[in-house]
Amino acid sequence: MRMRQSWLPLITVSLVGLLSAAPLHAASGPGQQAVASAHPVATAAGHAILDQGGNAFDAAVAVASTLAVVEPYSSGLGGGGFFLLRQPGNSDQPYRFIDARETAPLSAGRDLYRDSDGVVQRDPAINGPMAAGIPGVPAALAHLAEHYGKLPLSQSLAPAIAAAENGFAISEHYRTLAGYRLEVMNRYPDTARIFLRGGQLPEAGTLVQQPELANTLRAMASHGRDGFYKGDVATQLINGVKAAGGIWQAADLNGYKVIERSPIRFSTSGYEVISAPLPSAGGIALAGILQGLASLPKVELGSVTQTHQLVELMRRTYRDRAALLGDNDFVEVPVKQLISADYANKLATSIDPQHATRSSELGPLIDFVEGNHTTHFSLIDAQGNAVAATLSVNLPFGSAFTVPGTGVLLNNEMDDFAADPAGVNAYGLAGSEANAIAPGKRPLSSMTPTMLENDQQLAILGTPGGSRIITMVLLGSLEAMQGEPVERWVSRPRFHHQYLPDHIQVEAAAFSEEQERALQAMGHRIEPVGRDYGNMQAVSWNKDSNQLSAASDPRGIGAASVQEQAVLTPSE
Repeated sequence: MRMRQSWLPLITVSLVGLLSAAPLHAASGPGQQAVASAHPVATAAGHAILDQGGNAFDAAVAVASTLAVVEPYSSGLGGGGFFLLRQPGNSDQPYRFIDARETAPLSAGRDLYRDSDGVVQRDPAINGPMAAGIPGVPAALAHLAEHYGKLPLSQSLAPAIAAAENGFAISEHYRTLAGYRLEVMNRYPDTARIFLRGGQLPEAGTLVQQPELANTLRAMASHGRDGFYKGDVATQLINGVKAAGGIWQAADLNGYKVIERSPIRFSTSGYEVISAPLPSAGGIALAGILQGLASLPKVELGSVTQTHQLVELMRRTYRDRAALLGDNDFVEVPVKQLISADYANKLATSIDPQHATRSSELGPLIDFVEGNHTTHFSLIDAQGNAVAATLSVNLPFGSAFTVPGTGVLLNNEMDDFAADPAGVNAYGLAGSEANAIAPGKRPLSSMTPTMLENDQQLAILGTPGGSRIITMVLLGSLEAMQGEPVERWVSRPRFHHQYLPDHIQVEAAAFSEEQERALQAMGHRIEPVGRDYGNMQAVSWNKDSNQLSAASDPRGIGAASVQEQAVLTPSE
């Protein structure tokens, strides 16, 4: 059924993750479009822009900006993210990666959160303006429109502006996440005014309107990047942050730039995997796990033996994440070695096939933490251009600080640095000096927008979930490689190991009682997570049948749809 909004005609969009182990056909495309996102309003926005003649990159602007309005608990103009692009017509660089990760303010330093006694203070690292990095999403939207899109930025932002003006209805999911942050949200008057009612959780169905955010989006529509990072909006951002005790300055906003990077690419099991490079740990970890798995004896998908293999590879790659990885514009990281098949084979050969390795046996323990309230969308257009994008403000509702007059709810991504390189962050992830705070540096991330491709299939996928993102994308990728339908990728029960804490985190349906007993007999500790996690959005292009399919994680409230290509007449 085709969704329509009163503010724009609707078009077909395609959610994209991309992969190609074989040469791309420059002009080939599915002739359909698909969009999968974490909110029906954002999915409709992507379709609307495709209907108006936009391409996948214009649709990405529409989806990302609309999610910034309707998912304040997961993303926003005050946050950052990564965009993995597929351009089949560009034979030299068919894949590009747009790094819009937040940066540390220029006044920040390694000991930003230490008190006079040298003790790291957790509250300012998580709550309020001191927790906020310099946002990257606005710059990414302008960059996509200018360098990749077909439509003006003002047209692609129109659905988001309408959503901010007209409002969106609060869901039970919103209420749950706001409940985690209620006390902190009440510290900041603009946040409480916009997102709460009388200091309490609004009832489901309550309309949230954001006229100040609509005006900020209009400034971007009129002035592009400068509408956010310069001018009146920038002045309001700087003054509001400083008045509330933050350390932003004009040079932070003026100097922010997105960075175009080459994605991580490697071949395994008949697919090319295209994934996120540093400052994401995702692509490096996938290279170690998938190539390591391919070097081990082949066993049945989902068997106890394969689960043991995967957990042990997770353990080893997450230790590398904690010990070695950081923003490689600031620290030297042996990326080429870490993504090589030889290195993956070394990880695999260190696994005892019968017994779990204790994490403490791999060397000095290093812990780390990362926020998990993030969002993802995947889309593809009729020409085969595709986008997999993962965006975040870190914890639910970010720092909980909304800058007065702007409607911009700021992230708390500074907690993704190792504020205490010997300690852990809010998600229990280990850190190291490689991820210590430095002016202008980007914190390490697990956001892993990914594509898998060969002559038969293109898979586009990603998910929120903090430190669990990588293992969710891993499990979804394995399903794709086995030829399972896209609905299976997003819905399969999940398990996760991140080196520390030294146990397997599992959803309730992940293992049978018999499998749990077998894993425990091998020395694995199993800890239920208490509730399901993740919100994967995926698109699949079956090249043999030239059919698209898309799916939204049943754990969330998102929407995914495939549509025929819109045919526009000259009068349209």
